[in-house]
Amino acid sequence: MINILEEIYYGNWRPDESIKSIDPNYKSINRKISSCMESFKKNLSETEFEQIEELFDLAGQSSAMHTAAAFVHGFRKG
Repeated sequence: MINILEEIYYGNWRPDESIKSIDPNYKSINRKISSCMESFKKNLSETEFEQIEELFDLAGQSSAMHTAAAFVHGFRKG
């Protein structure tokens, strides 16, 4: 049996990676994001596209931090 505390300790349990939105717009929005990224890749220089990718990476890190804080907040309130 897997010990959840050990999984958390070793960094193997990442609840934010297993959550999928049930919002009906979720897939559509992600398709639009992918389409925009393909357009950027096609129309921008390599350097400009790398800057866009870096921006998305930073936004993802920020979002992950917010998700972690919300997760902790939920347990404190619960």
